[in-house]
This record gives sequence, structure tokens and C-alpha cells, in this order.
Amino acid sequence: MPDIKWGGDVVVFDLETTGLSPERDGIVEIGALRIRGGRIVTEDPYQTLVRPQNSLGESVAIPWRAERIHGISNEMVAAAPSIAQVLPEFLDWAGDAPLVAHNIGFDSGFMRAAAGRCGVTWRPQREICTVQLSRRAFPRERRHNLDSLAGRLGLTFSEGGRHRSLGDVEVTAAAYLRLLELLGEA
Repeated sequence: MPDIKWGGDVVVFDLETTGLSPERDGIVEIGALRIRGGRIVTEDPYQTLVRPQNSLGESVAIPWRAERIHGISNEMVAAAPSIAQVLPEFLDWAGDAPLVAHNIGFDSGFMRAAAGRCGVTWRPQREICTVQLSRRAFPRERRHNLDSLAGRLGLTFSEGGRHRSLGDVEVTAAAYLRLLELLGEA
């Protein structure tokens, strides 16, 4: 991974989904925050529930296992906008900023699949993964999930924030800034 230096804004984002497959499962929530000049901008968050759909555009029910993790129910997303409505809005909000996520391959995989179905282009300027940064900063550690990284960095989740997109984004953004400091790249 090349060095990461400040070059303007980045957008930190997170998704909650009905499962692990971008083809069979759907996005149920998107949350994002901007980082400008080394500061997390909390005044302008992006957050929305999404009515989940699969690759055929069919509605997808939230399985009980997924609901148990993120707490988002079918009732909560019944009147939510579809990903076809949300994705262009999110891309407009994010602009051309590089995107940051914890395990970005997962989140980008869902966004790329959704974009393909919606006829929208998913081509971020750059994708930055805090899992990869964690592996560089803590090469002797075995676990690099968000809970482990937060504990290592002394970060805490807001009440009810874990496994909700904006709560996870708040911790991921703080972890990103701290990892850049530790790696001497801030």
C-alpha cells in the first residue's frame, strides 16, 4: 500500500446489510462523515436507511441473524428509499473525495454491485482500508476487526452505535486519523 498523506478531504463510510453477498443481499443503511484537514466534520453527516434489494431488484427481507447484529428491522426499512434513489445522492454528497472504510472491500463490493444494477458509476478516486492500515501499524497483532482496533486505540462506540453505520463511521474515522499519526503519515 502506498503512503497516505493528507491531500484534502476524505469520506469515511460504512454500510449495514442483510448478509455477506453483494449479489444475494442488500444494503439496509449507509452512513458517512467527512474528514477535512485532519478534523472529523460531525456537522454534516450522511445517514439513511435503505429498502434492501438483491441483484434482480427484488425486495430482500432482513434475516433475523442480521437484525440481531445491527438492530435494523424490516419495519424500519419498509418506507425507506431504494438504493437506486440513495446511491446517486450519496455519490453527490461524497464528491470526488477518496473513500475510507474498515474492510473497504466489503463495503465497496456492495456499492459496486448496487451501482452496476442502478446504472451508476462507482469509481472512487481512491479507496483506503483501515484494516490494512491497522495491519501496518500493528503487524504483530492477529485481529484487526473494528472492535479490536478501537480497543487498541482507546476508542469507544457511542451508546447503541456499534453495528449502526454512523456509529461505526465515527470510530473508523477516529481510528483512521490515529493510524495515520502512528504511521507518521498525518
